Amino acid sequence: MIKKEIRIFLTALMFFTRLPCPASTDHSEEYLNRASKYFTLVGVLVGSLVALSYWLFNFIFSSDISILMAFVVSILLTGAFHEDGFADVCDGFGGGWTKEKILEIMKDSRLGTYGVVGLVLIFGLKYVCLTNISTQIMGITLISAHAISRLTAVSLIYTEQYAREDLLSKAKPLATKMSHNDFALACIFGLSPLFLFGNYAVFLVLIPLLLLKLYFSWYFKKWIGGYTGDCLGAVQQMAEIVFYLTLIWVFKYGYFFN
Repeated sequence: MIKKEIRIFLTALMFFTRLPCPASTDHSEEYLNRASKYFTLVGVLVGSLVALSYWLFNFIFSSDISILMAFVVSILLTGAFHEDGFADVCDGFGGGWTKEKILEIMKDSRLGTYGVVGLVLIFGLKYVCLTNISTQIMGITLISAHAISRLTAVSLIYTEQYAREDLLSKAKPLATKMSHNDFALACIFGLSPLFLFGNYAVFLVLIPLLLLKLYFSWYFKKWIGGYTGDCLGAVQQMAEIVFYLTLIWVFKYGYFFN
């Protein structure tokens, strides 16, 4: 049982990151269909490595430079997997007016104007947000952001329908449905880092994240009848921004921020 769960986790790690995995790890359909429950645990791991990189760079450079270097590490760890999905959604929904056209554009590997503008804006927002966060909690913030943003994306798999059965899609999700137990496990990994703040006020971030999830559930269902892998990437990126913005607001007058 434990060996099987480790295999499922490694499958998720291989699918969502560029981190090395044992040679025996493959894209077995059996394990792919269960791996989404470890999406948030992968987020904890990626966030921890990004936080570690920020801490190391901060010994040499200013906090601003360290934030940018942490972005580079994040991209290297994930291969810009979620950013690519976000850009495709910007292109698809920005340039398409029918379900068929939106899905066609999102499937196109070429990057369009909407995608470029979206990436510039979202990276800019991430940078500005993180420069407003104290270095004392930067590590906890990065770990929490990577975990809970992935939980927001996973919640779409749990509650919504997949918009297309396209085995050739480069961003097809690991699974199109999750069991109650699998989603509960994803919640545990996704929410646990918030306790590291030592202040329960931080759980207020769940309110805007829930609203974000509900909005995109409605929006994707309206236009394409459900979500796609690209949609999950877009929600993860947007949830990360919402988390940073809400955290800044929650602790605006607290000791966490300068």
